Amino acid sequence: MNRGTRRLCRLAGTCGIVGVLLILESFRINQGPPLTASDAAFIAYAGTHATPVLVGSFMQLAGPALIIAFALTLVSLAGGERRASGLVTIFGAGALMTTSMLEVTCYIGGLFVNPPDLPRIANTFGYAVQHLYFFVAAPALFLPLGVVLLESRVLPKTYAWLAVALGVTFAALGLATVDRLVLPPLVTAFAAIQALWWLAASVTLIRRSGRIAAEIGSRRQIAAGDVGLYD
Repeated sequence: MNRGTRRLCRLAGTCGIVGVLLILESFRINQGPPLTASDAAFIAYAGTHATPVLVGSFMQLAGPALIIAFALTLVSLAGGERRASGLVTIFGAGALMTTSMLEVTCYIGGLFVNPPDLPRIANTFGYAVQHLYFFVAAPALFLPLGVVLLESRVLPKTYAWLAVALGVTFAALGLATVDRLVLPPLVTAFAAIQALWWLAASVTLIRRSGRIAAEIGSRRQIAAGDVGLYD
């Protein structure tokens, strides 16, 4: 049983690391024309960058999916799947994935050049989707996940408090820019900071896999002993 838990920690940590790398690479690939570009510029970009955009879109979907797998593994290891904080984390994971799918839809939609103004419209809609990350997706995942970690010993408490701080900051930035149709570059750049949390948490989970497996094994033995008392 301990070996299985140890393997689970290592697999989940690997998912988190690969997920972060995929997202960062997808952002590097998907660098389309600016919002003020002409229809001709968007059409030209669609004709010359179709393959990179599609590859980047795959990465931007696979990356969040792997990170969500890591986050939900943390919830499971913490025994939080039946607590309110764990259930809200699951909701946040769904919100994050939905936001990512909407954004990727805009990337792929920008490759369709008929009608000619569709690439520009899809690109503009992508700027609107970015608001969802700050309004709901990031806060709804980081805040409850931080509470889950505070109630467990899966990761050091520093990660829990940092997760809560990230959730609050994302929500605050969303509210501060609620009257801006296009988010300022400094605000969107802040989204990259959360990648450091996922990366560090993933590495830490792998390094603590033996300790976590031993603690979970001990809890199960104690629980089995308690059940035996009532047999």
